[in-house]
Amino acid sequence: MTSAPDPSQPLLPPVSEALPVHFGLAAPAGLPMAVGCAMWLAGVRPERDGVWLDDVLFTATFGPWRVSTERSNISGARMTGPYSLWRAVGARLSLADRGLTFGSATGRGVCVQFREAVPGIEPSGLLRHPSLTITVAQPALLLEALSR
Repeated sequence: MTSAPDPSQPLLPPVSEALPVHFGLAAPAGLPMAVGCAMWLAGVRPERDGVWLDDVLFTATFGPWRVSTERSNISGARMTGPYSLWRAVGARLSLADRGLTFGSATGRGVCVQFREAVPGIEPSGLLRHPSLTITVAQPALLLEALSR
């Protein structure tokens, strides 16, 4: 007989090398239909894209865009948002600090800072990003997993 889960404990699966944990993108609920269609046409799928995390690697995908780095390259993470529509949705580059955003919704997201900047927005890897902000369905759980 199994006991009921402890409600004080988060429902976060263990992070291990053998099984990456997937944090799916936040669904684009409440966004104009044209925005959701544009994301779909770009290949973004909330159920497939998001963050994959194991003991060694952090990988974030957003349609054709991808950021992957060792977890040891992560210097910090913080909760951000909510966002305005024009700052939230899509893969975009901040001209202020070269940070990258993978945004699917206007709610909360997680900004991950890197020790060494990572490639992501363009295929050659020449442009590197000191941070990535990503809107996942469960940002608090991603933040907790990153702090382990």
